[in-house]
Amino acid sequence: MKLADLTWPDVAKLKRDVVVVYPIGALEQHSRHLPFFTDSILCGAVADRVESALPKDVLLLPVQWLGASMHHLGMAGTLSAENETYIKLIAEPMRCLLRHGFKRQFVLNGHGGNRDGFHLALRQLAVEFPDAQLCGASYWDVAAEELAKIVEGPMKGIGHACEAETAMMLALRPDLVRRGAIRNDLLVTQQPKALRGVYFAPDMKAQTDHGGVGYAELATAEKGARLLDAIVARVVEVIRTIRKK
Repeated sequence: MKLADLTWPDVAKLKRDVVVVYPIGALEQHSRHLPFFTDSILCGAVADRVESALPKDVLLLPVQWLGASMHHLGMAGTLSAENETYIKLIAEPMRCLLRHGFKRQFVLNGHGGNRDGFHLALRQLAVEFPDAQLCGASYWDVAAEELAKIVEGPMKGIGHACEAETAMMLALRPDLVRRGAIRNDLLVTQQPKALRGVYFAPDMKAQTDHGGVGYAELATAEKGARLLDAIVARVVEVIRTIRKK
């Protein structure tokens, strides 16, 4: 079920043990070959397929497209929420549905920069609603083992405008991919081995050649379709498990 397609009497009649799925993406630069809306397109596609597979178990929210993308502002056109605003963007829609009795909620993340914000939002809500089951994950984390078997380059997870993201966009929206501009890109700044495990605040303009991280030249539409299938299967498994708890 998609919340946007329902009426309030429809929602009033729903069983409160369905899982609210809240997909969150971004509108930010994706190198020279992918559109700004890449993260939102990919996360939205995964969420739509999960809802189609589990229509009676899922209440799907629209994609939250404004992300935590401050580290991409060096490239013109990127939009980003401030940190405090971003946490509210995640927490407040969830809080509304929690007040309506929907206590199983899952944040499906499609942008790495959102991770800290949605974690903090969940922690805040957990204090307010201690009886609720509040959780979330980036889609590449729940499907990490599956993705590693499909991608061919040294980077086995999701980078940025990388092999996996480019492949999935070729499968979903080939009309938006600038094929002639596809180039590998890696972080320019490599930290000394002695600093392993140390977090450095990212700046995509300064740390990459053209805004990507990964081996985009290895992407194919066929590979993208396989990646999407693997991701959706894992998220469906996660939602089914949450539904039964």
